Amino acid sequence: MNAFDLVVLMTLSNTVQNAIIGNDNSVIGGLVGAAALVGTNYLVVRFLYGHERIDRVIEGDPDVLIEGGRIREDRLRRELITLPELASAARRQGFDSLDDIDRAVLEPGGTITFVARKPTLESSRHAELTARLDAILGELRRAGMRPAE
Repeated sequence: MNAFDLVVLMTLSNTVQNAIIGNDNSVIGGLVGAAALVGTNYLVVRFLYGHERIDRVIEGDPDVLIEGGRIREDRLRRELITLPELASAARRQGFDSLDDIDRAVLEPGGTITFVARKPTLESSRHAELTARLDAILGELRRAGMRPAE
């Protein structure tokens, strides 16, 4: 849903409300108004689909909020997004913290796209080694041996 869709939705609700409780009490008046708004929305969306430059002017460009794991404070201020809001959006997408994110992009529709950091070779090897040691300790305990602490 883009900004224009939101405007059409708000106008549509107002049109139907006027048909229900306003001066125009007919259902036909509400249906005509709603059909005109939906038709106009359809035509505008079709027009913008074929004209990318105009669409970019209306919708805007994506804005990079985190790049290379570094938070772009200037971009957050420009977009009026606080760190707690950004962290909350990251948690909703399954990230534990902003430290786990390599790149975050605010899309023109208002959603934030997060890209996870790829683990370094050192951290991958460390995790693999730790998992192997845990498996060995488990086998020793099952065999009744007490490993040295």
